[in-house]
Amino acid sequence: MTRSPITSFVLAILVCLASLTATAGEIDPAQKSWFEKYKGQQNAPKADAMLLNTDSEPDVTDGFTSLFNGKDLTGWTPKGGECEFKVQDGMLVGQCVKGSASTYLCTDKSDFTDFVFTCDMKWEVDGNSGVMFRAQAKPGKNSETVFGPQAEMEGITGDRFWSGGIYGQSCGGYFYPLWLKEHAEARAALDREGWNRLTISAKGNVVKTWINGVPVAHWVDDGTYAKGFFGLQIHKGNKGTVLWKNIRVKELSAE
Repeated sequence: MTRSPITSFVLAILVCLASLTATAGEIDPAQKSWFEKYKGQQNAPKADAMLLNTDSEPDVTDGFTSLFNGKDLTGWTPKGGECEFKVQDGMLVGQCVKGSASTYLCTDKSDFTDFVFTCDMKWEVDGNSGVMFRAQAKPGKNSETVFGPQAEMEGITGDRFWSGGIYGQSCGGYFYPLWLKEHAEARAALDREGWNRLTISAKGNVVKTWINGVPVAHWVDDGTYAKGFFGLQIHKGNKGTVLWKNIRVKELSAE
């Protein structure tokens, strides 16, 4: 049977639309123990419902505003704990303080909505970290509690390899864990000895991440986290020193 031009055109459109959103669905055997540990979290997604980030990293060269002046902490305020932040050799340095709660160096500007964010990160001493985005804060028992989505940057000696995944900090756990077979390349993207470029794109309720140009997460928010501040995390623990530089954002809502 010969298809009409209209039928062929409609089929082509459907194929194109289907290719825009790639879905996954199988837990990597190497990740089974982590899946078992976290599958009961409030936010834990079903494997066959997770979307894959198949996009190229956005251009991170033009139209960006620096969030860090390389000299001092102007425009930033620590929240949540007593871990220390300082500027050294033009870099922002975060250091874990034993006994402190997790601490977040947060932008004073707190209404970022749609954007492309990028920064370079490196570990001087291993420790869990991450970048909060569209984050909020509320009164806590001893200090402010920072909550919301975070691009996980989990350090250099673990065996989970979820850097670039999306964690719901103080709001239900992982929105987007990297436990699928399809996440193998993403789990291998982190440079454990050198600098790592983290890029986050947030447009409406669609959030995507990249590590060193490798696509990682594709998360669709339910609308709960539409705007907020950025926060650089030093996780509580016994140790950890993280360096940041080239912290920049391109706001898209103004375009």
